[in-house]
Amino acid sequence: MAELLPPLKPIPIKERLSVLYIEKGHLDVLDGAFVIVDKTGVRTHVPVGGVACLMLEPGTRVSHAACALAARVGTLLVWIGEAGVRLYSAGQPGGARADRLLYQAKLALDPALRLKVVRKMYAMRFGEEPPERRSVEQLRGIEGARVREMYKRIARKYGVEWESREYDPDKWDASDPNRCLSAATSCLYGVSEAAVLAAGYAPAVGFIHTGKPLSFVYDVADIYKFETVVPVAFRVAAGGGGKVEQQVRLACRDVFRETKLLDRIVPGIEEMLAAAGERPPEAPEDAVLPAIPNPESLGDAGHRA
Repeated sequence: MAELLPPLKPIPIKERLSVLYIEKGHLDVLDGAFVIVDKTGVRTHVPVGGVACLMLEPGTRVSHAACALAARVGTLLVWIGEAGVRLYSAGQPGGARADRLLYQAKLALDPALRLKVVRKMYAMRFGEEPPERRSVEQLRGIEGARVREMYKRIARKYGVEWESREYDPDKWDASDPNRCLSAATSCLYGVSEAAVLAAGYAPAVGFIHTGKPLSFVYDVADIYKFETVVPVAFRVAAGGGGKVEQQVRLACRDVFRETKLLDRIVPGIEEMLAAAGERPPEAPEDAVLPAIPNPESLGDAGHRA
């Protein structure tokens, strides 16, 4: 019967659920299905091929078969701390297309091309063109001032007391909006990394951010942050109550669907890079092409066929 089934292939990011959190269970493949098994042996089916990113919290174990199946269907596995506060590791399901990696590196290494990409990121984020004759450093300064003001404005809208963005969990209290913001941005970073990999690019090669394994992910996520997860975080913080991280996750999932984020994020990556006016390089004439042609893929450019 298994021989009659078509081979598993990734589907495009835009057709998937954004993110799914899993904690306290064993991820495995049983009877051909991707499942999480709790301590009593109860199985819960996870539609792994229809999810862009699985966030694995403490208490989760993953089998070799589960990792292999997630890679085959192009689903990103991210190991995180409790409530998504710390990122420990991530499995890479993307194909990391060589032509796209070389293209991305070329744009990041050339100061003039990098500036064009950064200017496009600024325009996409704020809905207006940045001032002319400004360096990347100057644009970062302008951006920082606008971002701080946006945080204050959204905090006032929801009646939340706000001082500044604080990233140290040890300094948070139960009602701190920073707790909600970190939970919300972890959702966005997971989806953004899945999109970067699906598009065939490297998460570490950023244009504004640098020096981190997810620098380009932060660049991409920042474009969509204030229209999606930041208002969600302040709204949940204003409402109070218990389990704010869970409230944030559910609200983020809804806002990703409402804003059609997964439909927009891969085309958005291509748009910001295309602003440099360059094209991905052609393979050298003396390069050895694949002896076995790559199979046709249903997924995005960076997915393994």
